[in-house]
Formats: sequence, C-alpha cells, structure tokens
Amino acid sequence: MAGGWFAAADGSAHDYGDGVTFPVVVTSLMAASCGLIYGYDTGVTGGVTQMDSFLSKFFPEVQSGRKSASARSDPYCKYDNQWLTAFSSSLFIAASLSSLVASRVTRKIGRQAIMLVGGAMFLAGSIVNAAAVNIAMLIIGRMLLGFGLGFTLQAAPVYLSETAPARWRGAFTSAYNTFVVIGILSATITNYITNRIPGWGWRVSLGLAAVPGVVIVLGAFFIPDTPSSLVLPGYPDKARAALQRIRGPHASTDAEFKDIVRAVDEARQNDVGAYRRLFSKQYRHYLVVGLAIPIFYQFTGMIVISVFSPVLFRTVGFNSQKAILGSVINSITNLVATVLSTFIMDRTGRRFLFIVGGIGMMLCEVAISWVMAGHLGKHQGVTMPRSYATSVLVLICMCTFSFGLSWAPLRWVVPSEIYPVEIRSARQAMSISVALCLAFAELQVFIALLCAMKYGVFLFYAAWLLTMTIFMAAFLPETKGVPLEAMQLIWTRHWYWKRFIGDDKHGNQINN
Repeated sequence: MAGGWFAAADGSAHDYGDGVTFPVVVTSLMAASCGLIYGYDTGVTGGVTQMDSFLSKFFPEVQSGRKSASARSDPYCKYDNQWLTAFSSSLFIAASLSSLVASRVTRKIGRQAIMLVGGAMFLAGSIVNAAAVNIAMLIIGRMLLGFGLGFTLQAAPVYLSETAPARWRGAFTSAYNTFVVIGILSATITNYITNRIPGWGWRVSLGLAAVPGVVIVLGAFFIPDTPSSLVLPGYPDKARAALQRIRGPHASTDAEFKDIVRAVDEARQNDVGAYRRLFSKQYRHYLVVGLAIPIFYQFTGMIVISVFSPVLFRTVGFNSQKAILGSVINSITNLVATVLSTFIMDRTGRRFLFIVGGIGMMLCEVAISWVMAGHLGKHQGVTMPRSYATSVLVLICMCTFSFGLSWAPLRWVVPSEIYPVEIRSARQAMSISVALCLAFAELQVFIALLCAMKYGVFLFYAAWLLTMTIFMAAFLPETKGVPLEAMQLIWTRHWYWKRFIGDDKHGNQINN
C-alpha cells in the first residue's frame, strides 16, 4: 500500500514516512508508461480518419461525400459514416470486456503480469492494423488493441496507487495520465509527418503503435508486483521483498507490511461476492462516486475532442495538414496542463481541481457553440472565416487546458485510491468497464450528433459539466494525503455519506 500514516485497529497511528526513493520512481514510471498505449491510440485515430490516403482505401464514399453538394450545404455532416466511427469506437467495447476479465485474473496472477499480457496484445493489434487490406482487418486489429488497453487500464492506475507514498500518491498516480498525454502528442506529431506520405502514410501511423506496446512488454519484466498483489495469493516473502525494494534498502517496512497483511486478510474474509457487496448500503458511497466519475468523465466532451479534433478542425475549415497541426498544438496544451496538475494536485486537493476545471471547460464549450452557431455554414459558406476558425482552435485548447488540469488526471487518481482492498479490483473493473462502454457509444454516435445537433452538441456537454461540477463540490470527500488503508475514515466524516456508514470508532483519528 502507500506510505504515510495508518490508523491502526488498536488506535495507534503508524508513520511509514513519505520518502520518495529512486526505486519507487523507476517502478512507477515503468507502470505509468502503460498510459502510452491509451494515449497513442487516442491521438492517432482522429488524424488517420481524415487522411485522404486512408479514406480513399477504406472509406471512398466519405472522401467523395465531402465534396458533394449535400456536404457543401451542411458542413457538420462531412464525416457522418457509421463504419468510419466503428473503426474509432470498436477498440473501447473490446477494452470494456477485457477489463472485466482482467479483474478476475488479477487476483491470481498479479498486476505486473496483467500489464505484460496487455502490452503483448496491443503489440499484436498494431501489427494487424498496419497490415490491413480491408475493413474487417482494421476492426480485428482495433479489437486486439482494445483487449490490451483493457488489461493495462485495470492494472496500471491501481499499481501506482498501491506503491506510491501517501503524501505524493496523487502525483505518482497522475503520472499515468501524463504518459497518456505524451502518447497523444507522439501520435499527432506522427500523423503530421505521415500525412505527407501519399498512399501508405496511414500504415506508418497505425504501425508505430507497436512502439508503446514494446515499451510496456519490456518494462513489465523489470518491475516487481505490488506487495498487496503478492500477499493476496499467498506469497508473503516475495511481498516483503517487493516492499523493501520499493521503499529502499535502508527503510523500515515492518509496520507497513503488517498493515498490508492485515488489510489483505480482511479482504480474504470478504472475498466472495465483491460485486454483490458493491450494491449493499455499506458500500453505497463507493458505488455512487465510483460510477459518477467515469460517467461524468465521458460527458465532459473531451474524449471526442481528443479523438476527433482533426475532424473538427477540418469541419470548421482547416485543410488536412493544418487540421493535424491544430491537433498537435492541442496535445501540447494538454501536456503542459497535465504536468502542472501533477505538481499542484497534492497541494490544492482533488475537489478544488474538479471544480475549477469543470467551470473552465463549461465556459469554453459554451463559447465554441456560440462561434460555430454564428459563423459555420452561414452565407453559403462551406467553412467559417479563418479568424473564427482560429478562435475555435484557441477555445478548444483552453478547454483542453482545463481538462488536463482536472478531470484528465483525476479520473485515474481518485477511483484508484478510494476503494477498500476487498472490492478494489472489482470496483476498478466496473469503473473502467462503464467508462469504456460509454466511450464506445459516444464515439460511435458523436459524428451523427454533430450532424444532427450541429453547434448544440457543445451546449449538451456544457450542461453536463455544470451538473458534474455541482456533484463533485457536494459529494466528493477530499482524499489528499490519506493512506489507502485509512481511506474508509474520510467517508464517516462527510456530511452526506456518513449516514450510510455505521458509526466508526476510529473516525476521529484522521488528521487533516
């Protein structure tokens, strides 16, 4: 588990220390690099789906439709093709199914092995996609990528939260999102270069997904499993050795190891019926918050902006190369915000960033809707004037900055830290599965929604942002600096959730 302090059953507080050692940094960076595969795929997809070479081979009707009279009369509908969106979204339905499988297997083989399997499947999917000669091969490759993504999503964020010192857990866990953004930026730069290659540039973009796959496979060989993952199947000696390696050769780990064993023993006693237990009154707060975060995350609108930003930029008037360049600028903005969030998250707290980021995204999306309503497709124009198209780019970058500062990293940090060990794998699987199912549905229908609702689609997301910001302000307890073993105690002091939790005699042991 994490370093810091722990409110023990006897009423004492164990101080594990908050030291950041070289081994824990290296281990965390290797685990966090699993985010590369999620980020690269997210970034590469939108760029490839608007490349002329890709469209002419697999979706010629889309390429010809962009130049048709109907496209000129309704610029919002240039890319409305369900097979094209299926190429983007099929990965997420596969990832949703594999994350559920991974949650069962994790308890038997550990998180390290799950990351290794996930990286191998992602590597295989990238090879199939690069060699694709028809839509069926594209979809099969995407499904393999999805299986790999689901496995790594299940393992990596929790791995980070279980190994990081409590005081810096937010920064370490958000490193996963930092690698996601690095993957997105790498993909958009790759697309910018390969878009200039006629005929087969898209194969290079899709094939280079093998690089993060190789990184994950090789990295998984060099990191130990988490102590709790080793204690759970009955390897206490290996668990103690892994904990000592992470904390450093001269660190005292006896107290922390005893608390890990105690927490895992409690988990074993409640091993049967983890999913059923989630729906009981005692765990209702975990269920509500654990579902709210991935659901709200999808309805920020940022997943479709991340995937389809080149398509959006083409829609408002940029050519293919400038649309990808706009996506590169947006990715750089995301990276800057993510790095900033890593440094301030454990100082400002989670709730503050949720609120500030939500308000920022809401205002930007209202402004995007206003600009597109007033200037896209008006006066018989296929695109909007260049100055207004540039303003859309600026607003999307501002929206992305707010997202990168808040929801993007916190989406991984908070769910990985709030659950007790007996339901952690089940809850993580449910959270990821819900998020990926929604991502599949959202990506599948977004282009159709853009065609039907036009600029109103951004008002739709803005309304959701208002709702989720109010929810986070009212119902999310602050988890900054609280060790995983003591996380239950913060709920007993929350103004609303304490009514669903029995009186906890240790509730007064939290030190703010």
